[in-house]
Amino acid sequence: MSQNYFSLENKVALVTGAGAGIGAACVSALAAAGARVMATDIDATSCSNTASAAREKGMLVASMQQDVCDESCWQEVIDATLDEFGGFDILVNNAGIHSNCLLEADTLENLQRLYRVNVDSVFLGMKYAAMAMKPEGSAGQGGSIVNLSSAAGLMGVPLESAYGSTKGAVRLYTKHAAVEFAALGYGIRVNSVHPGVIETEMGSSLLDGFVNSGLVESLEQAHEMIQNLTPLGRLGKAEEVASVVHFLASDAASYVTGAEYVVDGGATAK
Repeated sequence: MSQNYFSLENKVALVTGAGAGIGAACVSALAAAGARVMATDIDATSCSNTASAAREKGMLVASMQQDVCDESCWQEVIDATLDEFGGFDILVNNAGIHSNCLLEADTLENLQRLYRVNVDSVFLGMKYAAMAMKPEGSAGQGGSIVNLSSAAGLMGVPLESAYGSTKGAVRLYTKHAAVEFAALGYGIRVNSVHPGVIETEMGSSLLDGFVNSGLVESLEQAHEMIQNLTPLGRLGKAEEVASVVHFLASDAASYVTGAEYVVDGGATAK
């Protein structure tokens, strides 16, 4: 029988920001493909709920509270993942925050807060994952790192300049890490995923921002605007993003590194 390259059997994954939305969907997708998954979030209750829901379906999922901006916490979480599941092969750097604001009304404090959560955490995740995954590391089997960026990191969007700049940073950080890890022979692939407007709490905040800023008069108009800008004519689903993360985590993507995968219904193609 031919090998199933999409299987994640015998793989161990760590998913940050796993309490809801895309993170929770990634936990479900990876675990359904056979991975053992550590789900983390700054909200311990939410990631515990994600893990419990997966275990009820027979999946091997544990949870742990994690502040992705706390450097010491990264080593603790990776050590806990190794202790719990005996390996570490996949990191999904999903944790992040969103803010939409007119550039002229934004503040330096808000910009720095966005960079701390959205960029610093990706740096820390890649650093400590590489230290564990590389040949002489505590896991030592190579692996796959998937960084969640955004379509806003590829194109200009009203109200999204600060947030989009952080996601543009994630895009390029991904490419530099991918090339460096390959040159060092680490066996670690690094790719970024760029969702468009997804039916999550973060997606809803973007639509609310359009209304609050006066760009549109109502949520109905905000939805209509996004649908008109999206060739597929609808918002995306968290599971549709998670399926791309699953692909990049699997051996089906064994020759894919430094790439950016857009999951936006065609919005950036226009």
